[in-house]
Amino acid sequence: MTQTPDECTAVEPAAADAAAGSTADPADPIVRLRGAAFGYAGRGRVAGLTLDIHAGEVIALIGPNGSGKSTLLRGLLGLAEHLGGQVQVLGTTPTRARQGIGTLPQADTRDAGLPVSLRQVVAMGLYRELGPLRPLGSAGRAAVSAALQRVGLAGVAGRRFGELSGGQQQRGILARALVSNPRLLLLDEPFNGLDRENRDTLLELLGELRAEGRTIIVSTHDLEIAQKACTHVLLLSAGHSHDQPGHPAGFGPIGEALTLEAVEHAFHDMTVELDEHTVTTSRETE
Repeated sequence: MTQTPDECTAVEPAAADAAAGSTADPADPIVRLRGAAFGYAGRGRVAGLTLDIHAGEVIALIGPNGSGKSTLLRGLLGLAEHLGGQVQVLGTTPTRARQGIGTLPQADTRDAGLPVSLRQVVAMGLYRELGPLRPLGSAGRAAVSAALQRVGLAGVAGRRFGELSGGQQQRGILARALVSNPRLLLLDEPFNGLDRENRDTLLELLGELRAEGRTIIVSTHDLEIAQKACTHVLLLSAGHSHDQPGHPAGFGPIGEALTLEAVEHAFHDMTVELDEHTVTTSRETE
């Protein structure tokens, strides 16, 4: 269905330039959604999103498979179709905001077989700023070294990326996301497949970034991570059929929005644990 301008809008280029400039109000939200919907090939994967995310907030994006978590993150980057509602990211359109966003994609979406070193992978985070063919220069090399030091990988910077453990690769991609000092970080299932040691290391890093006032959206199935490292939660529920998009089940500060009722709404057909409570939905027991 074709959307009218009122149904599907974003900041126009002229306004985007003004919004992205130094005159932007620091109190303006980093992300603003009003009835937003995203999907692919005209089919909605997540819809009904109305929320503001402000600077310094760390959002746990939680929901079962099929609820639209990755689609939402890709929509904020302008990589999924904007099918309805209003969207602003960093005061402009998602596509124009992309240079100010650092990303950590799901582990299974990256090619670890490329013959590149960890240092080269982290340097890729500066390509949008410098261009892929320009040398890094002393400032760029210093930024790469600082990012590697930050994630505890300075000692393996010269090793081939594919030879690193899964946890080291995750931390290396986080360094790539951090190297350009982005205003917004989008982390897609960063804890998947990690052993306890690497999980705890990454969780500690997330806590440090939160303490620095970074703005982060991190998708996860782990409610413990949300409670330990995040300020807010956005719970998404999958549609009741394959044709229905995911939709919000709750949004707000962790202590207010991460309730048993909201978790039950989001995680139908599943058993999850929250504050030592085991939640089993009625649909699962039918």
